[in-house]
Amino acid sequence: MPIASSPAVRRAVALLAVLGLGSSAAACGTGTAADGSTVVVNIGYQSKTINTITAGTLLRDRKTFEQRLAALGEKKGVTYKVVWQDFPSGPPLTAQMIAGKVDIGSMGDYPTLVNGSKSAAFADAKSEMVAVTGYSLRGSLNQVVVPTGSSAKTLSDLRGKVVSTSLGSAGHGMLVKALDKNGMSPDDVKLLNQEPSVGASALEGEQVAALSQFVPWPQLMVFRKQGRLLYDGGSNGVATFHSVITRSAFAEAHPEVMRAFLESVRDTADHLNKNPLPAAQRIAEITGIEPEVVYLYNGPNGLVTFDPTIKQPLVEALATDLPFLKDLGSVKDLDLKKFVNDSHLREIYGSSYDTASASLTNPNRLSGRDPVCDTEVSDPRTASEVWFKGASSTGVAATPTCLLKQIAAHDGAERAAYVPDAKSGTRMFATAATWVLDPDRPERSRLLPFAVAADADAYLKSHAGARALDYTAALAAAS
Repeated sequence: MPIASSPAVRRAVALLAVLGLGSSAAACGTGTAADGSTVVVNIGYQSKTINTITAGTLLRDRKTFEQRLAALGEKKGVTYKVVWQDFPSGPPLTAQMIAGKVDIGSMGDYPTLVNGSKSAAFADAKSEMVAVTGYSLRGSLNQVVVPTGSSAKTLSDLRGKVVSTSLGSAGHGMLVKALDKNGMSPDDVKLLNQEPSVGASALEGEQVAALSQFVPWPQLMVFRKQGRLLYDGGSNGVATFHSVITRSAFAEAHPEVMRAFLESVRDTADHLNKNPLPAAQRIAEITGIEPEVVYLYNGPNGLVTFDPTIKQPLVEALATDLPFLKDLGSVKDLDLKKFVNDSHLREIYGSSYDTASASLTNPNRLSGRDPVCDTEVSDPRTASEVWFKGASSTGVAATPTCLLKQIAAHDGAERAAYVPDAKSGTRMFATAATWVLDPDRPERSRLLPFAVAADADAYLKSHAGARALDYTAALAAAS
């Protein structure tokens, strides 16, 4: 076989392409069985990517996967050894999967497509998507933030400026689509390829004009007052999610491991949905991400819906994303019908799978009775929440206006307050919103929060008598 076309060389080229490198060597991976009686299961995850915690950080912490494998091992006379590998983003995880050093991993939708395409050339590395971790049907998990002192109000204000992103990531894909939607192209900005944490530091130091990234980095910067939301990826109108990927050869050789893993993913999602606040606090302890930020994503009506079933809108989103990656040169082609494989989940859920996968209802809904406006909290488009300092639970409000009334009347400070954007319903920090007071609206809905200043400006132009307020002024108006 000619050296140029050998499997080892082709694998090295694929690895370099995933990592975005020009030249170096890539080593082939080893098998998953250490010996005849020990099976090594290599799990790749992203500890700080909140959207993957049900297949990563929280799953690892609860140890239910290892417990299931231990029980299996006793029956089969096999020892299962789980090796956890933490990655900053999807591309390096994919590189290690192609090298045979990761058997099961979790990553965003764009890296998922790259993984499927790049691994297809190798029989032992060919992958398949077997489950979902968390998703946002609106696509609000990817966002663009600018320094707090930036004068930018729209994407067009970034023309000619440096924008940090991770090339090939969901944050990168969202940005390119957003630019196109707003009459621009990637050439109109200067893209700088950086890992999320590096880009966050660059934004804080105002070394870049903007940061386009995936969960939780944009809102982490907002909460720390190191950034301001400029563009919400939900405005693109394309769903976004993170998935569970496995090497097909591994899944075929060890179906019992796949079942144990996905059962644990489902159990972890159920645990999180039933215990969102304790789960957020535990994730914060492990990752160092503030619990208020974690809860923004995994709390009731949060930015992320945690459900492992593979839903049709998410598959359709993959089909929508694929042409972008082809144009970028990141993928050649991918047969989604063969790549997306829900057979493992179907075995776990049984006859209830079709109903579960068809449901688009967030199982983690905000509910209760508003103590100030004295009404039931039910409408997710207005339902709001506050976490007061020293409190062991959160309080609910029927509308953002009712929430501000509750905060104004409370004797003590709040850790965080969460409200849905008046235009989109996207959950955000009340302190980071641009507030609008519209005296023509009903009393309980006169104060409207907007996630981006441009949307607030648009509302003000069409509503005479309305005026913009900052958070402090909005609180005063509510009281």
